[in-house]
Amino acid sequence: MLKSKSITFTYDGKNELVFPDINLKKAESLLVLGNSGVGKTTFIQILAGLLIPKSGEIELNGNGYKNFSIKELDLFRGRQIGMIFQQPYFVQTLTILENLLLTLYLSKSNKNEDLAIHILKDIGLFNKIHSYPNELSQGEQQRAAIALAVVKKPDLILADEPTSSLDDDNCKKTIKILKEQANLFQSKLIIITHDRRLKREFKKSITL
Repeated sequence: MLKSKSITFTYDGKNELVFPDINLKKAESLLVLGNSGVGKTTFIQILAGLLIPKSGEIELNGNGYKNFSIKELDLFRGRQIGMIFQQPYFVQTLTILENLLLTLYLSKSNKNEDLAIHILKDIGLFNKIHSYPNELSQGEQQRAAIALAVVKKPDLILADEPTSSLDDDNCKKTIKILKEQANLFQSKLIIITHDRRLKREFKKSITL
């Protein structure tokens, strides 16, 4: 279960952002819609434990973020949370497969090359496992970013504007793959976006 309650945040001590409460069970998905400037990226960073809220509480499977030290929270995030950003981040000197294996190493997960290859095959990138990030199209890079997020079998997947720069066809493919991979690993999935094309793809949604 992911729970957030009474979360607020401020950058300047004056203008306060207030975020809705979230209750998300195992393998559930949630779409969070919002226009620019309402704090979407701030919210996802708070849910990831990258930002400390002014007030409120967050728990993931009974683990309250407030109870962790910074080092413990970093380790917890590395093992339990997979993140997908609007612009994918790769080590450009490593192949796509090597990027996945590096993710497993950094998250202190078991090195599982067979799983990494299986995921890349599952999302249609088997023929790109030895390619470098700059050799992939924009849509392929976003799919590879999904692979980076799910290869450690996270309990929670957080995606920040994963489709905003994609055309309709790649948008549908990306969301389909995201939902399939989240379901495969029984991960909770939260997508935060202004992309209203996704509204019809999710049963559960909120607006900031």
